[in-house]
Amino acid sequence: MGTLVEYSTDKGVATLVLSDPPVNAYTHEMFKELDACILEARFDEDVHVLIVTGHGEKHFCAGANINMLREADASFKYYFCLHANETLQRLEQTPKLVIAALNGHAVGGGLEVALACDLRIARSGPFVVGLPEVNLGVLPGTGGTQRLSRVIGASRAIELIAEGANIPFEEAKRLGLVNKLWECASHEAFMKRVRDYAHEFVPPGKAALAVGRMKRSILSGIEMSLGEGLALEREMQAQLFASQDAKEGLNAYTEKRKPTFRGR
Repeated sequence: MGTLVEYSTDKGVATLVLSDPPVNAYTHEMFKELDACILEARFDEDVHVLIVTGHGEKHFCAGANINMLREADASFKYYFCLHANETLQRLEQTPKLVIAALNGHAVGGGLEVALACDLRIARSGPFVVGLPEVNLGVLPGTGGTQRLSRVIGASRAIELIAEGANIPFEEAKRLGLVNKLWECASHEAFMKRVRDYAHEFVPPGKAALAVGRMKRSILSGIEMSLGEGLALEREMQAQLFASQDAKEGLNAYTEKRKPTFRGR
């Protein structure tokens, strides 16, 4: 796709690599490329899972490029944040599983990118996550105040954001901010394990269509009343009952065989 976000696909898994060494800090240009890659993966019917990661072995993403923000005027900064929010909402609302592979430090806007993913898998090491924007006199403006509180609760989110402290991956795992923390001998071994895990969610072994609708039901339903959420769940279920995968799954169950899903 572009030079700031490397895009590739392999057997149903799309990998998006934030690539601006040494710390993969993002600019408006990077987010425009990220936006385009998300749309590419969304429209590709052969892509069932997305992996978002960073270039290199030390940084997932260090957030927004500070020099860019320091030099930009207030109008640009407002629209930069607006577009960043829209891009991450597009990622969040894509009905396909999205995995953040935290290959290194994920701080500031980098953690906000990871929070917009469905699962966060981290490589064990001397790495940290955090939202230290208060040290710059601002708040986490790319969804951090909203998504972090939904993941770890309001009080803990206020504590982490107000203190502006970065915490080790191990503590992030205890808080539920990181889903899985893997010991891997190298960056390559970590990414291979993440890709192997991602492939567990693609056809023919997994009903990827069901996973995508489940994601949408949970993420949209959590913002609704229980009655509205149940209505959404019924609509997602109705879509799945009409799918080829549901027919295959029900037939395979009654025939006592392993289903072969197609993502259709």
